[in-house]
Amino acid sequence: MGEVTDRVEAALLTMVTGRRIGDQLPSERDLISQLNAGRTTVRTVLQKLTQQGLIEPQHGRGYFIRRHPDR
Repeated sequence: MGEVTDRVEAALLTMVTGRRIGDQLPSERDLISQLNAGRTTVRTVLQKLTQQGLIEPQHGRGYFIRRHPDR
């Protein structure tokens, strides 16, 4: 993966770790702005974290934390 993708992934993992299970992540639009990254990059990382079981998308509502990463 590229440098920007790695940076976005690290930032999102920090967000997931710093919040409680069941908490909602910021919207895609807010993440794009906060992380200074493109929509495709943010969506790619969100999809990866979803596949890892860390977050769960809820249609029309956003992404929610399912579990924290293993340490």
